[in-house]
Amino acid sequence: MKRCFFCIMIWCGTWGSLQAQTTPSTGEKVDSILEDFHQRPDRILVAAHRSAHTHYPENSIGAVKEAIRQGIDIAEIDIRLTKDSVLVLMHDKTITRTTGRKGNVSSYTYAELQQFPLLHNGQPTAERIPSFKDVLLLAKGNIMIDVDFKADSPEAARLAYALIKSTGTTRQVLFFIYDHKDAAFLQSLDQQVPIMPRSHNAAETAAILKMGKFPVIHVDDSFTDGVMNTIRAAGSRVWINALGDFDDMERAAEDTGFDQLLSKFQHANVIQTDLPEQLLRYLRKKGWHR
Repeated sequence: MKRCFFCIMIWCGTWGSLQAQTTPSTGEKVDSILEDFHQRPDRILVAAHRSAHTHYPENSIGAVKEAIRQGIDIAEIDIRLTKDSVLVLMHDKTITRTTGRKGNVSSYTYAELQQFPLLHNGQPTAERIPSFKDVLLLAKGNIMIDVDFKADSPEAARLAYALIKSTGTTRQVLFFIYDHKDAAFLQSLDQQVPIMPRSHNAAETAAILKMGKFPVIHVDDSFTDGVMNTIRAAGSRVWINALGDFDDMERAAEDTGFDQLLSKFQHANVIQTDLPEQLLRYLRKKGWHR
């Protein structure tokens, strides 16, 4: 009996060793994303709008986990500040659409918000409004995070940067700003946190490029190939949205929306979509994703 026990222990040890050799660590998962992001501009990265929310509430823990499971490169999230100064995920100023309750995010404490289930397709779920810190810890080693910063105050920005640093997720975060002039203040907080400025036209693009190198610049569908090429030539990625018309076309007929998007914007190499799993599958068929 004792001999049999030791045989089992040896077998388990050998199996565990093989598993350790063949199962990639979570660090390797995000490392491959970051290598593509920084070193492979020929590869198009996928950003899940409000995380992968087809089967989970938007901006929820479940939606971020689903984005990780799907192998998505970037989970986009929106953050706001509660009454007691906790950063949480929420797109809207109010919680009405996502919980069915009235009031602004800022009218509730974090503990009070935890009483309200997040809705999905109008139905309550087991998901609750997550804190920014919890999402950063979940994402660590697994996926990049695009922070759509809606808290809109210097104090909230300082708090966000402190959480990014304390969770060790600095290299995985893109801090999205609507006004490129805010970059100077954010860089004064921590120059290591990657910033993604929004550009609305060619003049703003020129101003942004004069400020220094940003890893990615967010544009819209009014941009010409020439301006996007200028961004790429400066060593930055070009972020564009498939949200709206292109995603709608894709829902109606597979590959049509993504085909049109990438034929129109050939220099775009980060695409945000509500259909991240479909986009990932499309890019892999084309050989444009690892």
